[in-house]
Amino acid sequence: MKFLIPNADDFGFTRDVNDGIVHAHRHGILTATTLMATGPAFEHAVQLAHENPNLDVGVHLVLVGSAGYPETVARLVGALLLSRIKIYDELARQVRKVLDAGIQPTHLDTHKHTHLWPSVLDAVARISEEFRIPWVRRPFGNPFDGTLARHGCKMTDHFAGFRLTGRYGAPELANLIRRLPDGVTEFMCHPGFCTDELRAAPTRLKDSRQRELDALTSPEVRAAIEESGVKLTRYH
Repeated sequence: MKFLIPNADDFGFTRDVNDGIVHAHRHGILTATTLMATGPAFEHAVQLAHENPNLDVGVHLVLVGSAGYPETVARLVGALLLSRIKIYDELARQVRKVLDAGIQPTHLDTHKHTHLWPSVLDAVARISEEFRIPWVRRPFGNPFDGTLARHGCKMTDHFAGFRLTGRYGAPELANLIRRLPDGVTEFMCHPGFCTDELRAAPTRLKDSRQRELDALTSPEVRAAIEESGVKLTRYH
């Protein structure tokens, strides 16, 4: 059997990104998203999450690329060397903010994939276990498997979207779906409407978010799912 979880990053980044994610859920194949507790549009995202209970919501843990955090990986590495405890405390604070908003997260991932760094991965795995948030993004295999398994974390069998981010439309997504392997695959995506709010935001993904949204809601992609026998599912 082939199962697919299309999971949108950056819920809470801007209101137009939030609206695009919900549109991709209501009118397309999107089943999950991860919420930025540090995002400027956090409250708007929380409201939309409560209005769309079938949309799985996880936490998009942020250490870089957001106000008040190091902007580059080099600065992040320096910060990580200072204190592992501070990493855990900051990420746990973000999870508590989501919980306090009345949302029980189903999964965790990190902005810019910072849990590729071992200190961050350790903190994320601890948070998964302690807050009972079972699923953690697994973009690559070892050393992820051992660390996550020790904390009882659940992982999808496969991960897709890393190379496609910002570069695909409906034909490319349909082709990926037709070639899915057996098992459960998470597809990372970044849909959104691109209005003046997003254009003013500090991100390279702007017009591409609209293209991703169009792909996720396209008849061509829906047909590829049906023809390939792929089943859409959620972390929940």
